[in-house]
Amino acid sequence: MTAQAAGEPRTEPVCPVPGAVLDGPVSHAISRVARLHRIAAGRALRDLGLHPGQEFLMMHLWDSGAVRQSELIKAVGLDPSTVTKMLQRLEQAGHVRRRPDPADRRASLVEATETSCGLLFEVRRAWGELERQTLAGLDASESAQLTRLLGKVETTLCSELARSGDGDCDTAC
Repeated sequence: MTAQAAGEPRTEPVCPVPGAVLDGPVSHAISRVARLHRIAAGRALRDLGLHPGQEFLMMHLWDSGAVRQSELIKAVGLDPSTVTKMLQRLEQAGHVRRRPDPADRRASLVEATETSCGLLFEVRRAWGELERQTLAGLDASESAQLTRLLGKVETTLCSELARSGDGDCDTAC
């Protein structure tokens, strides 16, 4: 690695590429970046009293209103037991409430509480800060290009998953 001027952003990866992924350097880079992004998001969420993933449940509830727990599980694409545990923690914190579905008493409706509105503001602020940190080394044109390229990669992967029957891209949103 070459010496860098102070304050100059690093342009090469921090971690060397293992020999086993020499045919997949982009996939390896995406995996590393996703891991680091999740760590940074987890740090920001911890300050709000949330665990990683809980913000996605809340985002869905804030946008959709009351939904059946089974629909929420499908929407976030997580294991039902994981969602149940998340909902228990969010309910204990006063962010969500569960109640029987009047149309089907066997089903539960989940909704964000009034008190979670303050959390909505804080989650938006945290994600804004995460966005600034993530894109700090890029100019506006590069940020737009990255967004466009990641969208193309996502479309390609979703098409492949749909073709193979291995996934539902709607749950990746």
